[in-house]
Amino acid sequence: MASTVAGHKRAFGSDTVPNCYEDLELCDLLVLVGSNTAWCHPVLFQRIRAAKQQQPAMKVVVIDPRKTDTCDIADLHLSIKSGTDVALFAGLLLDLSVRGVMDADYVGQHTTGLQSALKAAEDSVGSVRLVAELCGLKSTDVETFYQWFARTDKTVTAWSQGVNQSVSGTDKVNAILNCHLLTGRIGQPGSGPLSLTGQPNAMGGREVGGLANQLAAHMDFSDMDDIDRVRRFWKAANMAEKPGRTAVDLFRSIEKGDIKFIWIMGTNPLVSMPDASQCIAALAQCPTVVVSDCIEKTDTSAYADILLPAAGWSEKDGTVTNSERRISRQKALFPMSGDARPDWWIISQVAARLGFSEAFDYSGASQIFCEHAALSGFENNDSCKRRGFDISALACLTESDYDQLEPVQWPVSDSQLSSPSGRKRLFTDGIFFTEDRRARFIPTRFEWQSNQTDSHYPLLLNTGRIRDHWHTMTRTGLSARLSQHIDEPFIEVHPEDAERFSLKEQSFCRVSSAFGTAVLKVRLTTGNRQGTVFAPMHWNRSNSRSGAIGSLVNPLTDPFSRQPDFKHTPVKLEPCHFNWHCVFLTRKKLDMQAFTYATEIRMEQGFRYELSDNRSMIEYLNPGEDRIDYRDPVSGVVHCAWFDENVLQGVLIAGRQSVLCDRSWLQKAFLKREWTVAQRWQLLAAVASQGEGEGKTVCTCFGVGERSICRAIVSDGLTEPAQVGIKLKAGTHCGSCIPEIGRLIRSVN
Repeated sequence: MASTVAGHKRAFGSDTVPNCYEDLELCDLLVLVGSNTAWCHPVLFQRIRAAKQQQPAMKVVVIDPRKTDTCDIADLHLSIKSGTDVALFAGLLLDLSVRGVMDADYVGQHTTGLQSALKAAEDSVGSVRLVAELCGLKSTDVETFYQWFARTDKTVTAWSQGVNQSVSGTDKVNAILNCHLLTGRIGQPGSGPLSLTGQPNAMGGREVGGLANQLAAHMDFSDMDDIDRVRRFWKAANMAEKPGRTAVDLFRSIEKGDIKFIWIMGTNPLVSMPDASQCIAALAQCPTVVVSDCIEKTDTSAYADILLPAAGWSEKDGTVTNSERRISRQKALFPMSGDARPDWWIISQVAARLGFSEAFDYSGASQIFCEHAALSGFENNDSCKRRGFDISALACLTESDYDQLEPVQWPVSDSQLSSPSGRKRLFTDGIFFTEDRRARFIPTRFEWQSNQTDSHYPLLLNTGRIRDHWHTMTRTGLSARLSQHIDEPFIEVHPEDAERFSLKEQSFCRVSSAFGTAVLKVRLTTGNRQGTVFAPMHWNRSNSRSGAIGSLVNPLTDPFSRQPDFKHTPVKLEPCHFNWHCVFLTRKKLDMQAFTYATEIRMEQGFRYELSDNRSMIEYLNPGEDRIDYRDPVSGVVHCAWFDENVLQGVLIAGRQSVLCDRSWLQKAFLKREWTVAQRWQLLAAVASQGEGEGKTVCTCFGVGERSICRAIVSDGLTEPAQVGIKLKAGTHCGSCIPEIGRLIRSVN
C-alpha cells in the first residue's frame, strides 16, 4: 500500500482514508480502479452487488486492463492500456474544469495548487480524444465516464493494487484524489476516495510504522520534530534518524554485502518480490538470515540460518485495522502449536538478550496496544502539527476493556469519548493535516513507462491474485478445498496473441523476461487486452517447478513510494513441448525436482501431481506391487492403480497427450476404504458413472462442482444464480463464485 500512503500524505498531509465502506452502498456512481474486487474483496463486493440491486440507477465503472469477474456488475468497463491511469484521471480533472464542474468555494477555502495541476493535465492530456488514444479506449467510452463523474455528486472512487503496484503508483493515487478535491467530494456520505487495502491489516501495519520510511503512529523521518517526539516518548537515547531501506533496495544492499544480518517475519519474499532470482542470490550469500514464520518450509525459510516458530492467524491475540480505519480485536481461536510464540513475545525476548529488557517488559498484547495508543496522542494537538492518527482515548484500557473492545474507527481521541464508534468520515470540515490545513492538488503529468515492449519482448505481463489463494500459498496451498477451483499456475493470453505465437488452449508456454523464465499452461481469453498477458503470483517453488512468476517481474519502483511495479513487465512467449504427460495421485509427497514441469495440488487424503517431461515417468514413479494396469491400444495412455490391503494408495495416468480424466472424482476415491474388483476397474477408467461426480469446483465455500450446478440448471430450469443458491447453497456465502455460476447458466441455457 506504499503508493497510497505517499499519495495520501502528498494531498492530505497524512495517510488518512477519508471515507468508509458504507459509502460504497450510498453512492450513485462507483468507480473501481485496478481492483478485481469480486475475487480480492469478495464480502465487500457482495455488499456492492446488493446495493446495486436495490438501487438500479446506481452506476459501476470498472477500470482495468483485464475483464475480470468484477465486471459482472459493471455498467462500463474501461480496458485501459497498462500504466495509463494517470492519463485517464488527469484528463478527467481537465474535463471537469472545462465543464465547470468545480466546487469553487471548497477549492478556494480548503485547497492549494489547482492551477499547477490543471496545467500539468493540459500539457500531457489536452483532450478526450488524446486521452482515448493514449489509454487505448473508444472516445465515446471515455466521454461517457467523464459525463457520469461530472453529473454525479455521490461518487466513490475505490482502488487497489492495480493502482499501487506501479512505477507511477503515487501519481495515479494523486490523479484520483485531484478529481475528488476539485468537486469537493471528500469525506461526504456516498462520496469520496477509498483505498481498498491489499491485505487484511495493511492499514494496521502502517499505523505502527510498518514501512521502512516512517515512524510509528504516522510520524515521519522527514520531520525532525517527529523524530525527537518519538525519542522522548520512548526515552530512546540512540534513536534512528533516517529511513531504512525499502524492499527492492534492501535486497540489493544484501547482495552488495552492505547488510549482513536480516530478520524476515511473516513474509515470503523469495516468491513475492520482483526479480526473485536476485533476491535468492542475495539471501544465499547473507551471513545470517533469521526467519519467523508459522510455516516451517517455505522458499524463504530454505535459506534461513535460524528459524523462529511464530504464531499464525487463529493463534494470535491483538488488533487489526481494515480499509475504513476500523480497529477490531482479533482473539485466538486455538492454542499455539508446538513451540510457536507471538511475534511481540519473540521480539521482546531478543530485545531482552540485547540488554533492553526494561523497554520491552510486556506481559501481553493489551499493554503494547495501550502504549501504541498513548504514542498516537503524544503532543498531538493544535500547538504542534496535529496528526490524523489518534487513538489516545484507548490508551488507558484495562485488560478487561481491551478484551471487550468493540470495533472502532479512528480517530478516537479524548474529544470524541461521547462517540464510542469513532468517526466514519474525515475531512468533512475541509480541514487537513498539512501546515496550512489545506489539501494539495498534485500535478500529475502522464509519461510512458521506460520499460516498454520491443521486438524481443513484445508482450506486457500483468500479475495478480486468483480467487481462493492468498499471496504465496504458504497456508492456502495446504488446503485441499482451496486448491480445487484453480489448481495449476497459468498464463492468460488473448486468442490473437496465441495464434501469433503458435499457442493453444492448455498447451505449455515458456514465458521469459530480462530477469527470468517460467513454464505455464495457456488459458485463452478475450478478457485480456491484445498484447498483454496475465499470470497469478501465488505459486512458489515448494509446489511448482516452474510457476513462480516473481522471477520474471521487472524490479522498477515508484520514485516516491518505492513500491515495485508488478503490473508491467515486457515478456516473450514460446511454445514448450513435452513428450509425456502424467496425472499422479498418491498419499505420499513426491520430490518434484526430477520433472521439468510439476505442480503439487493438495487433496484430502494426499497429493495430486500434474507432471510433464520429455521422458516416460512410469518407471520413475514405481507403482506398488498390488496393482492393476491398462494401456489403451489406440492412444497409448497408461492407467495404473495400486493398493495396500485393499486401500487405494495411488493412481497414475500417463500418455503422450494431455491427460483427460475426472480429477475431482479420482481424488474422492481415496476416501473409499474397500474396493471390489469391478470398482477397481471403474477406477482405472478414471471417469465417474453417469450422474456421479461434482466436476471442477465452482463454489469453494460449500464444495459444489460444475457438474452438480449444470445438472440442477437443466433439471430444475434454473435461470438465476440466486436459484442455484437456493437449490445447492452455491454462491450464498462469500459470493465470489456468482459470476461463474451466471456463466454456467448462460452456457447451459
